[in-house]
Amino acid sequence: MSATSGPAPRDASAAPGRPNVGYPSGHLGHLTADEEAALQAFKASLAGKGYYRPGPPRSHEDGTLLRFLRARRWVVQDAFKQFKDTEDWRATNGLGALYDTLDVAAYEECRGLYPQWTGRADKRGIPIYLFEIRNLDSKTIQAYEKSTEAYFGAATSKPAEATTMTTPTPTPPKLLRLFALYENLTRFVHPLFTQLPDRPHARTTPITLSTNIVDVSGVSLRQFWNLKGHMQAASQLATAHYPETLDCIFVIGAPAFFTTVWGWVKHWFDPVTVSKIFILAPAQVRPTLETFMHPADIPRQYGGSLDFVWGGPANLGPALRDRIAWEPGHAAFPKGPLYWRELDGGTRLECVAVGSVDKVRRMERVCTIPVIFPAREEQQQQQQQQQRQQVTEAAVGTVPEATANAVAEVDNVQPVQKLSLTDKDVLETKSVAEPTAMAPVRA
Repeated sequence: MSATSGPAPRDASAAPGRPNVGYPSGHLGHLTADEEAALQAFKASLAGKGYYRPGPPRSHEDGTLLRFLRARRWVVQDAFKQFKDTEDWRATNGLGALYDTLDVAAYEECRGLYPQWTGRADKRGIPIYLFEIRNLDSKTIQAYEKSTEAYFGAATSKPAEATTMTTPTPTPPKLLRLFALYENLTRFVHPLFTQLPDRPHARTTPITLSTNIVDVSGVSLRQFWNLKGHMQAASQLATAHYPETLDCIFVIGAPAFFTTVWGWVKHWFDPVTVSKIFILAPAQVRPTLETFMHPADIPRQYGGSLDFVWGGPANLGPALRDRIAWEPGHAAFPKGPLYWRELDGGTRLECVAVGSVDKVRRMERVCTIPVIFPAREEQQQQQQQQQRQQVTEAAVGTVPEATANAVAEVDNVQPVQKLSLTDKDVLETKSVAEPTAMAPVRA
């Protein structure tokens, strides 16, 4: 089969003129009445079992909850199960503390094996990642796995046990590092692009997706086979515990034998994600990418003007650079784990560099940005509405019928003894630059 015909379920030729591909439908600010009802029922179900705190401050943002609902096709009971499994998995593996203390060099070693953020976003404001698979080989993967075992200790379970929605077990070392990259996506990259004012729906809809360019040129069938387990584990982890974080995936440079490879790959993703994978023939690459991205945000090797080197730092666009106020000594984002948290009563966000260097834990403010979403007035209205709803339900002792029905379906689930936060545990260590207590920002 030739690369022009492509085995993907969606033909790239259908992409021009339709850059949304479903977005923003099903996202905050664009919910149908039924979807809004499902969200409220989902919250009630989770709160009843100790997996969600409505606040203020609430334990999880609506954008995070909606990812699980979209992944489970708005079936509250199914979304509840996946969310519960994810929270239990996080607690079992101590992921909140792990992200805060992960060695920066170990993080960067893992980053070199997976898609990398270019520093840019597509026309919808969704961040763009690039994955050049030819940079990986079996020796690199073997060296990485040895390194992770030395860092974390021997694996205590099989990868499948850690990446399917079953009773949680300790996760293999190589996946514990991989989780940090997804945390970086949901806790650093997503909140950053959510605060860009020049994107569509900037005042109503947070960013919770990513656009990926996957370059498979120069990769042999043998190399694909040797990387099969590596890529499958990453796909399973995302599907099970970071659902609906992938949007369009553009596969570039597909060789003639890619039909065989596609036979493996299509089973690693859920059907919704598979429907967003485009196999691009050489003549389709530039026009298709330009439908979704501005030329300045497309890497040069694919017809754009962006200078981005695989393995190098993100190349921030002017819209981002203009909004960032760097702390003294910083002019770019440092290596290693990062996340954002609220500052000045929620009117700004600060970027905090965490992890450890030479076994010394770091906690350093890198920069700040102004908040545009949610608007301060909207935050206050949401908090007041939540408080009124809590008071009303406590006084009347009832909830809406749709909510009550969904809650009843999960009554057999035992409540957790302690709330586990999906996106991070609140750090006890205070910022060296700002000694005031600050609430964490969730994806």
